[in-house]
Amino acid sequence: MPTISVDKAALFKALEKEYTTEEFDELCFEFGIELDEDTSQSKKPEDLAQPPQLKIEIPANRYDMLCFEGIAMNLRVFLEKEKLPKWTVTPPANGQPETIIVKEETSKIRPLISGVVLRGIEFTQERYDSFIALQDKLHQNLARQRTLVSIGTHDLDTIKGPYTYEALAPEQIEFVPLNQTQKMNGKQLMEFYEKDKHLGRYLHIIRDSPVYPVIYDANRTVLSLPPIINGDHSKITLNTKNVLIEITALDKTKVEIVNHILVAMFGGYAESIEAIHVDSPHNRESRDVPNLGPREMQAEVTYLNEVTGLNLSPPEISKLLEKMGYTVTPSSSDEKYLDVSVPITRADVLHQADVMEDYAIAYGFNNLPRVYPNKSAAVAAPLPINKLGDIVRFEAAAAGWNEVMPLILCSREENFDWLNRKDDGTTAITLANPKTVEYQIVRTSLLPGLLKTINSNRHHAVPIKVFESSDVSYVDLTQERKSRNERHFAAAFMGKTSGFEQIHGLLDRIMAMLKSAFITREEGLQNVKLDGYWIEEVEDPTFLKGHSAAIKLNIGGKNHTIGVFGILHPSVLRKFELS
Repeated sequence: MPTISVDKAALFKALEKEYTTEEFDELCFEFGIELDEDTSQSKKPEDLAQPPQLKIEIPANRYDMLCFEGIAMNLRVFLEKEKLPKWTVTPPANGQPETIIVKEETSKIRPLISGVVLRGIEFTQERYDSFIALQDKLHQNLARQRTLVSIGTHDLDTIKGPYTYEALAPEQIEFVPLNQTQKMNGKQLMEFYEKDKHLGRYLHIIRDSPVYPVIYDANRTVLSLPPIINGDHSKITLNTKNVLIEITALDKTKVEIVNHILVAMFGGYAESIEAIHVDSPHNRESRDVPNLGPREMQAEVTYLNEVTGLNLSPPEISKLLEKMGYTVTPSSSDEKYLDVSVPITRADVLHQADVMEDYAIAYGFNNLPRVYPNKSAAVAAPLPINKLGDIVRFEAAAAGWNEVMPLILCSREENFDWLNRKDDGTTAITLANPKTVEYQIVRTSLLPGLLKTINSNRHHAVPIKVFESSDVSYVDLTQERKSRNERHFAAAFMGKTSGFEQIHGLLDRIMAMLKSAFITREEGLQNVKLDGYWIEEVEDPTFLKGHSAAIKLNIGGKNHTIGVFGILHPSVLRKFELS
């Protein structure tokens, strides 16, 4: 969840009330966001050096609250201090909209483009900073680090349309990048920003492509090289009055969501919002963007009431949903439904279930009736395997052993070679693109994790007694997902002696608590009606020869091998650097 910092005094001014930290925390909870920190109560030097900030955690799907403007607007609507604005496109004064012509070559690299013009915008330092910060937040979240969408903003008075969106070889593109003085071509720009902390992480998106996307104006002035950087010629400043926003993308839905969010957050500071005409001859597509009309959908009154446990009339539901930014009217065709207009800011609303959630928020989660879920299929209960695992964990801990939780990924050598076990290539689930050799496969044994844990804690006094109860995974072609999980238990003892009797004692304790009696091998083999477990010597290359035992279980007349224990082989200890 992204965390947004906003000026405390400015937000409270916008909300027309001075809240205490507790009151504002409660307001955030009621709306479905969370106050993470009020820096006015902090003693950190970096917090004391600036005006008090409110750090607010925003749900990942609420792109309309990634800046001060969005938080203030949504909370004001929720508090019924205003209705959500209705954004409209104004025809340009000269009758000719700004035009972007898309060349066919862009389909090789970044085929989609959208945009908007904000005329007569009034920037202050705070608004300007918020404008830039919102773009960064959208790039990080919705745009997936600029891979799916990237935003460019330009001072419209410094450039001339129509604009062309092209894809050219890196050497053919020359311009002065933002805040630089030297002209560079595409290849030189990649080398120049390779070690840049901010832009360096985006270069891979287009660096290896034979063509780079680029936007020119009518005078062949470069506006931007998306998704990397804008040109210095058209950079916006506090004095900018008319802003051209261009948005390039790989995803048709996300490019328009980004456009809508930028318009909704900063269109209120502008005198007018003008559409841009996008002409894409190779796609035989010509359209004006953005479309600021709300999305129309329907919600069933019965569904909204049944899920929330309420029994409100359609007018009452409509009034509550207005607090969440919707425009709602009873359906003219069927009284069982409501016609819901979803504003451009709410890209997260996909189904009437989302409308129902906002209905519950507007009513107040704490105010909803509390009833036993008699219509549900089942009441929550732990899975049997988890319940069994908890019993085993509790008994091991009560016996004086420490629980550990290593990572489920390990290297192939740790899982097989270091334990003197053969890898047949069909047992372990292999990662297609492991980041390091340490994380190549999903473990098939808990033992490597225990031994690595002991290795990391060698500086502690012995004995070290650790255990884990968790899942291992295997390739299983009979399953739908071609794999299966198994819940295993493992324990390891390291001390001045081998501790064979310690492990044996833990085994006996756990089996006793699981109501499995100890029987002799002969009893288990001869008396099929006698359920219980026994141990017998086994040769396992992981353990020292003659010092390992298999754990056998007789149940229902069938014998099973359910585990093994013993003294680890010296070669295993050497691999894990244990004495």
